[in-house]
Amino acid sequence: MSNKIRLSMSIFCITMGAAAMQASAADEWHFVVSNQTSSKIVKLQVSEDKSEWGDFDIGSGIAAGSTETMIWDHSTDNQSCEQWMRAKFADGSTSAASKQDFCQDLDDPIEFSE
Repeated sequence: MSNKIRLSMSIFCITMGAAAMQASAADEWHFVVSNQTSSKIVKLQVSEDKSEWGDFDIGSGIAAGSTETMIWDHSTDNQSCEQWMRAKFADGSTSAASKQDFCQDLDDPIEFSE
């Protein structure tokens, strides 16, 4: 195989790989959280029934005054769009639970404020 053909195939593979990665990122369910409090969010918890809560992976947390985009894990793809959400803060407080529709307005921030 000539070097020219190898180069063309390599460029094609890189291009297709990049396109697949973009398509994959676009298919991910996300939502935006805005921490308008003076305390860092250390946990986001979600529940379909408001009785069993699961922790959402937020890494090292969401700093006071910050806005972050969260990506749902694919294991939740078969869950209901409507979920309850609450935040736990570094100061030990917990927000009131609020019902969210995660199938709509994904880019409108869910705001936690004092």
